[in-house]
Amino acid sequence: MADNTETKYEAPTWNQIYDMLLRQSQKIKTDIFKPDIIIGIARGGTVPSRILSDLLEVKDFAFIQIEYYEGINQTRHEPILKQCLTTHLGGKKTLLVDDISDSGISLQFAKNHLQQQGAKVIKIATLYAKTTTITKPDYYENLTSSWIVFPWDAKENVRKIVEKQRGKRALRREVTKLVKAGLPKQLAEKFLEDMQ
Repeated sequence: MADNTETKYEAPTWNQIYDMLLRQSQKIKTDIFKPDIIIGIARGGTVPSRILSDLLEVKDFAFIQIEYYEGINQTRHEPILKQCLTTHLGGKKTLLVDDISDSGISLQFAKNHLQQQGAKVIKIATLYAKTTTITKPDYYENLTSSWIVFPWDAKENVRKIVEKQRGKRALRREVTKLVKAGLPKQLAEKFLEDMQ
């Protein structure tokens, strides 16, 4: 994916994320979809999948790990399965969960993996979907074109921004954009201090 120097950011709070997941769990229930198992895509889908398992009262829960993104708007040539599924899916209704459907390539990769493992029905849930995704989730809460900085990957994103910027002025501009997008200023300053 091409590097975009004019990246827009959005940084949802923990409370906003929980509210999104509450709404999403209601949509899933209204859709009369009761998954037998929830599969989270590690790392981004770890927190949302665990919360959805609680809200939907689904005890059967597992993870797969897929690596695709290397930086902000920078991907590998193709996704890599780093941790495969260790549970049997034969005939199970499966909810696949990630934080965002960005390009949609890793979600499609994960869905194909679950189909190969015998999942009967697979539905996808994410907090966000990009306007350009090739894999539209069955359930998502926000459509966006921004780069999302989640609370569980905020320091990692700040590090990637620092590595990408040339000069203090450009770095200050990006950090200011992050703070305006919702990242607490003191947290951004702490991350920058830790990186020096």
